Amino acid sequence: MPLNILIIILIIAFDQTVKWWAASSLKAKGTVPLIDHAVQFTYAENKGAAFSSFTSHTNMLIIVSIVFVAVALILLIKYYKTSALLRFSLVFIVGGAIGNLIDRVRLSYVIDMIDFSIINFPIFNVADSFISIGAVILVIYALRDLSRAGREKSE
Repeated sequence: MPLNILIIILIIAFDQTVKWWAASSLKAKGTVPLIDHAVQFTYAENKGAAFSSFTSHTNMLIIVSIVFVAVALILLIKYYKTSALLRFSLVFIVGGAIGNLIDRVRLSYVIDMIDFSIINFPIFNVADSFISIGAVILVIYALRDLSRAGREKSE
């Protein structure tokens, strides 16, 4: 469990460091190209959730985030020894969720900066990336578990 706590802390630290950089350096510049016409850093303040949904509902988003993190932590403790895949998915999701929660509590918005302009995707941040990766790993775990259960049932 200590390794998982360390990973969560490192995710939060990485996320908050990149957001600090975006606020202190990128905000004044607006956009900095990384790969011309494809990927850039663009400072944005997201007052909502994913894809700017629930804009201006900061208190509700804070409460939902706290409940979400608490449930994920309970699952992590309860199923700690079940699967490394499940454990890492929950660790990534918790780290990312806490990173965005810190922004919501501290600033009333989340700082975003990663901009894939080539596909016109919404601007996002490091915490969002960890939440997304954790969600994909969780889906893989669930599909693998369902597949296993189906094989056991047919035998």
